[in-house]
Amino acid sequence: MTDIAATDTGCAGADKRDILGVDVCDITRGEAIERLHGEIARGVHRRVAFLNAHSANIAATDAEFRRTLSRFVVLSDGIGVDLAALMLYGRHFRANLNGTDFVPALLAGASGPLRVALYGATPGTAERAAAAFAAIDDRHEYRALAHGYIDAQEQGRMLEALAEWRPDILLVALGVPAQEKWIVRNIAPNHCTLALGVGALFDFVAGSVPRAPDWVRRIRMEWVYRLLLEPRRLWRRYLLGNPLFLARIVRQKAGHRPWDGDRA
Repeated sequence: MTDIAATDTGCAGADKRDILGVDVCDITRGEAIERLHGEIARGVHRRVAFLNAHSANIAATDAEFRRTLSRFVVLSDGIGVDLAALMLYGRHFRANLNGTDFVPALLAGASGPLRVALYGATPGTAERAAAAFAAIDDRHEYRALAHGYIDAQEQGRMLEALAEWRPDILLVALGVPAQEKWIVRNIAPNHCTLALGVGALFDFVAGSVPRAPDWVRRIRMEWVYRLLLEPRRLWRRYLLGNPLFLARIVRQKAGHRPWDGDRA
């Protein structure tokens, strides 16, 4: 059996961009998929997160979350962080690696069957998402472990079962920053190879929340579509959060870096 190594090496040799104190990998989709499948083949434990403007805003004021993300391979998600890279470094990220599109591409890019576990979201959503994934690519074995509202005792049993099965990929949908903090606090190399915090992925895959039309995604305005669908829930995130994010990037560009003292 391959020895399992837990690593905390962030971008693991890839180029990176500092966005509000978070190192984000500057890598193409193909390179990211190849690297992660290489980790699966070698049995190397990795944590993967996705940074968008909303999660960057949280990281700007949550030191624990920033330290947590330093233990992840962090991929760029959305037009906000891409504009930030352009403002700070003079060029865009090489790819938009939002989890909703990246995870299916990661599964499709596997050379052979994988074991994939799903944890989180509302009751029944992980099961529907597992069925939807199986309909897209039935080479893999999918198991919905539990919804995101189980108690501590149920969570303990779930972790024991996870360690017995040890999937290649664990998808955790608890929302930002809870899912990343939960992964670091609870998931060890004996539980899985790759652990990914995937936000609302299960809702999209299960059809609970519709994706924006292809043309809207191509012009990178899916956030507007989501705002129109759920204005009461998302207006603060986008209408207040996006300008705040850009203002913070302007301050970073000017040399304001209050997080430098807490990244250890």
